[in-house]
Amino acid sequence: MSRSRHGSNPSSSAKICVPVCETSLGTLRAIEWADFIELRLDCLESDPDNLTEILKDISGPVILTFRPSEQGGHRQLSREERLRFWNNVAPRSERIWWDIEGDLADEISPDWSRVIVSHHDFNGVPDDLNDIYKRLAATPAQVIKIAVQANDIVDCIPVFKLLDEGREIIPIAMGNAGIATRVLGPSRGAFLTYGSLDDETATAPGQVTARNLRSLYNIDQIDDDTIVCGLVGLPVMHSVSPQIHNGWFAAEQLNGVYLPFEVKDVDSFITRMVHPRTRELSWNLRGLSVTAPHKQTVMDHLDWIAPDAKEIGAVNTVVIETDRLLGYNTDAPGFIDPLLRKFDSLAGRRAAIIGAGGAARAVIWALRRQNANVTIFARNVSKAESFGVACQPLASATFGDYDLVVNTTPLGSSAYVGQSPVTAEQLSGVRCAYDLIYNPADTRFLSEARKAGCDTIGGLEMLVAQAKIQFELWTGRKVNTDFTDECG
Repeated sequence: MSRSRHGSNPSSSAKICVPVCETSLGTLRAIEWADFIELRLDCLESDPDNLTEILKDISGPVILTFRPSEQGGHRQLSREERLRFWNNVAPRSERIWWDIEGDLADEISPDWSRVIVSHHDFNGVPDDLNDIYKRLAATPAQVIKIAVQANDIVDCIPVFKLLDEGREIIPIAMGNAGIATRVLGPSRGAFLTYGSLDDETATAPGQVTARNLRSLYNIDQIDDDTIVCGLVGLPVMHSVSPQIHNGWFAAEQLNGVYLPFEVKDVDSFITRMVHPRTRELSWNLRGLSVTAPHKQTVMDHLDWIAPDAKEIGAVNTVVIETDRLLGYNTDAPGFIDPLLRKFDSLAGRRAAIIGAGGAARAVIWALRRQNANVTIFARNVSKAESFGVACQPLASATFGDYDLVVNTTPLGSSAYVGQSPVTAEQLSGVRCAYDLIYNPADTRFLSEARKAGCDTIGGLEMLVAQAKIQFELWTGRKVNTDFTDECG
């Protein structure tokens, strides 16, 4: 039987509950990083029994949950079945908490000092969220839990605002867009947050592992003064930027955290959550990394843009300085940095750029600044002509006369694993092949390049190089650790 490592950080005010959803309680694994264990009894294949004996082997507080499918449970449970369980089966003790749904609150008689009364909505943030809160707050329960689906990051705003209502509460925005509520919630007064045992056992959308909450996001150290930075894009969960920047915050002993921000509507996000003059959330937001598809759109909301970023036509870094938003492009110097370790000079070198999308902008600008001769190879040559450099069709291209070939397409990324825009035969004779993709670290394009005898540069080198510049812009600190091995 598993044993909780209860109180792994007793001095921390951040409490993590690890949910356990198993078909049999006899299959429980060792649980670490947990202040509470939640037993999801609705996951059992049969009705729970002998709970008192099982609970003897689990140290620390336990939350019992017996949730119907319409509230996110794993079984069809009638109201009568749930009432029978809570009134006749569920054990009571000083370390056992009950998590009951709000619709049952009037028909059970627990020790209310250890009851969480909850509501879940997996569709979105309901229009009557405040009314739901008031109904739950009218019960004698010690803690209120409200979990709603975040379909965009601005859905976190009403969830965070529940913390201002005065009751002990667990407010959760589920989904990738709601991760900020899971990481920052405890520092803003949430009773606890939920962290899964591992990525495969998450019991709700967007649930971060308990290990990552503590070791990656350093949840125990977050407070009102914590510098908050994050990655803005869609999607963002594949990114290793949180590992890089949070590693640097730890190495530099800075009170900071870097989060993934899944943003659909960047206009609403900047207005309601970012810009100091209009944001609805009080937090120490210091900076943003910006990735696809928002590098151009975000420029409309900035108070100042660096000249090189204006020339490139894309911003990938935002600095919040007093009441202004400043825009930079660190992709260009980040791209060039690994190349200058391969070539003494890029002047006069022939460079082929595969792809004519947004990722090519900073690459082409940076190479031209180094006086390289640049040609774009694209499926859509007419689109490529807008970049103002020579253009060739990709389909029949050979690159033997080129010193450098750069893949700026998404082929080979996690969404297109195993694909490459070109073959080893096409790359034969090329001195260096450079793939901007960093996840996975070893792409099919790089594999083809090695077969052709090329030197290679992976996207992680560029990611780390440009991230160092971002970190210095946000914090004023230069870093030497690159975390390439850890992230690769």
